[in-house]
Amino acid sequence: MCGIFGFVTKAPLSIEAASKSLHDGMERIRHRGPDGSGTWVSRDGFAGLGHVRLAIIDIESGTQPMSSEDGRYTIIFNGEVYNYIELREELGGEFRTRSDTEVVLRAYQRWGAASLGRLRGMFAIAIWDALEQKLFLARDRFGIKPLYWANTKNGLYFGSELKALLPFLDSRTVNGKALSDYFTFQFCLGEKTLVDGVSQLPAAHYATIIPGQEPRQTRYWEVHYNIDYEHTERWFSERLRELLEDSVRMHLRADVEVGSYVSGGVDSSLLAALARDARPDERFQAFNGRFSEGADFDESRYAAALADEQNMQLHVADIGEQDFVDHIAKVIWHLDQPTAGPGAFPQYMVSKLVGKNVKVVIGGQGGDEIFGGYARYLVAYFEQCIKGAIEGTLHSGNYLVTYESIIPNLETLRQYKPMLKEFWANGVFGERDDRYWRLVNRANTFGGILNSEAMDQRATMAEFKSIFWGENVGKESYFDAMTHFDFKTLLPALLQVEDRMSMAHGVEARVPFLDHPLVEFAATIPADIKFKNGELKRLLKTVFSNRLPQAITNRKDKMGFPVPINLWLKRGGKARDLIGDILGSERAKSRPYLAPGMSVDALLDSQSIYGRNLWALLSLELWHQQFID
Repeated sequence: MCGIFGFVTKAPLSIEAASKSLHDGMERIRHRGPDGSGTWVSRDGFAGLGHVRLAIIDIESGTQPMSSEDGRYTIIFNGEVYNYIELREELGGEFRTRSDTEVVLRAYQRWGAASLGRLRGMFAIAIWDALEQKLFLARDRFGIKPLYWANTKNGLYFGSELKALLPFLDSRTVNGKALSDYFTFQFCLGEKTLVDGVSQLPAAHYATIIPGQEPRQTRYWEVHYNIDYEHTERWFSERLRELLEDSVRMHLRADVEVGSYVSGGVDSSLLAALARDARPDERFQAFNGRFSEGADFDESRYAAALADEQNMQLHVADIGEQDFVDHIAKVIWHLDQPTAGPGAFPQYMVSKLVGKNVKVVIGGQGGDEIFGGYARYLVAYFEQCIKGAIEGTLHSGNYLVTYESIIPNLETLRQYKPMLKEFWANGVFGERDDRYWRLVNRANTFGGILNSEAMDQRATMAEFKSIFWGENVGKESYFDAMTHFDFKTLLPALLQVEDRMSMAHGVEARVPFLDHPLVEFAATIPADIKFKNGELKRLLKTVFSNRLPQAITNRKDKMGFPVPINLWLKRGGKARDLIGDILGSERAKSRPYLAPGMSVDALLDSQSIYGRNLWALLSLELWHQQFID
């Protein structure tokens, strides 16, 4: 795991100018690679590559940039390719190192862009071809590892984090379309970022860049929901067990100790248990975070139940209001752009604890999107079942379960009453995409705070629908359409949090649920097996019921790491003072996306229990100060 930065300029640079550019970009991502760094500049001065290293595999000799023996290709690489041992055997010949970087380079030498289909892992890759004078960029199938770029008047600059590109931009302005996405979802859709002129290379894409020309992008992988109706539930269960256990085994490959996040939910707990099974004779360290504001903000008892049962060494980060005051600006700086809600803050604090103990940690991202774990799926589906029962279309093929069978699982929605009230406030039923839009659209919860004229929600909604009804998703399954949208949009935002908050402390976060053989398999499972009787993540919990404490598998109250912002605001003190000062400044109140005359005190007094809207405004303002002003 590392950080990469580089450029391809329109005119050649001197060694001094190229070295300065590499230094300026790499300094902003130095935290990603505290174990070393290296640079390379092409002989003609058109290309430069920089790398900061977190040494995980082949600690002694896996340094980068790395060139092929003939000098034609030079690579910088961020991530891990877990099947590098098998690929090395397939490639044959002598290798100079034991690193996965050299395997990726040799694979590209032999197979070119087609080599990406053979890689199993998370990666952002840059390879300069000195013979053809072109740069090859690639990103893993799910966008686990980041890769930003900016095509400027001087050339194309790319890097692992957006902040590395800031010194090279022609100007710094906010992208209005991305801002509309942000207030709607708290993340940006597609390639957009909040900075005009900066884009992300999409997941599962590679690009070829020739100096002075526009990049050419190509998709090399897609998940297809080709539902398999031939096999039985028993077969799916056995295959799921095989694939997930194999993924965990591969994700444990490292020359350093590997630990695990344990939030207290099914996903991270299951992965930790499987990792423990794979390494029964070694010490295994697990990490959890909690707030002192009561049971609504503390899931450590579930993590402790798992640790006791599995003989894990559990570390718990106690997080308080002072931590928020001390670290919130750092969280936003490392986050690159605000996204996905307040959970980034406690994730930062837990990762800080992880960094004091291990270099590599596995986490449960992807489980909710692949196997259906979000309560809103149940809300939307319940409404559609009622509609189908009234209209007599319940057995037309669009429904997996009946409303009667869903009722026993509605207890899951107990803490989501505000969301239900908002969802049904504007009528019921309607088209499935319109209803899901209402469930995920947060812009209408801000009241009169936002200046609607500064955003174009019509464009955001059109892009939402194009993703929701993707060509690779069958029209018959509402469940698959919902999970597919989140897989394509929310998951990348959560992966951004996972990557930035861990790398802020020199920690590599791995996500075994996002192993492409497992994801491809999950997309073929009939929804009535994954979602039988409306039970969220039902197949996953059934298959691995014997690997987790019953207290975890039977939970109906999974929280998702809420932050007690509203409690801090109500009692006054340091957090309220800090937030009031940040949002109450003349500069903050003059932002064009805010309605004139906004009352900061009224805003602070109107927050819901988890304060997501306040977080959206606070983090955007801090980001605006750091990245734009």
